[in-house]
Amino acid sequence: MHGVVSSNKRVNTVLGTVVAFLFAYNWYPRLLPRHHQHHRHVATEADPDFHDGKHQGFLPWLLRFALNYVTWWQIGLMALTYNLLKQAFPVANVIAFWMVPAVLATVQLFFFGTYLPHRGEHASDNQHKSRTQIRHHVWAFVSCYFFGYHYEHHDQPYLPWWRLWRTKEHG
Repeated sequence: MHGVVSSNKRVNTVLGTVVAFLFAYNWYPRLLPRHHQHHRHVATEADPDFHDGKHQGFLPWLLRFALNYVTWWQIGLMALTYNLLKQAFPVANVIAFWMVPAVLATVQLFFFGTYLPHRGEHASDNQHKSRTQIRHHVWAFVSCYFFGYHYEHHDQPYLPWWRLWRTKEHG
């Protein structure tokens, strides 16, 4: 999303498109402007990841987040894929090894990448309206590819996720 995988912009775009598409048929050209909108307007009504604060609970925010990002095309493609996969594999396997991991990965991304870092009030001098988790690099990686270091991600979006820990180390 920030063009940090390669110095070649085309490589970043192709990789972003492929990886996003492989994750539940997300469309990179649709995700990219929303991600940058989140960075420009964090914790405001113009932020696609923002929750109004009236219902700070996890599930209402997750629902709003999903409605903001999931499209009818994705649902249709997921349904088609499910029906094709169940022709080749037992339904229990399709559910256990394809559907459940997709749902859990979505919840993981939301929980560690949006909910925990952006929920609640932030200090007035916190320009990124985000917080970071305690310094524990193994947990940070397992939780969601260092997106627990969310303040650092907003502060230095040009750093790839695999280098965020260095900022936390020296910050």
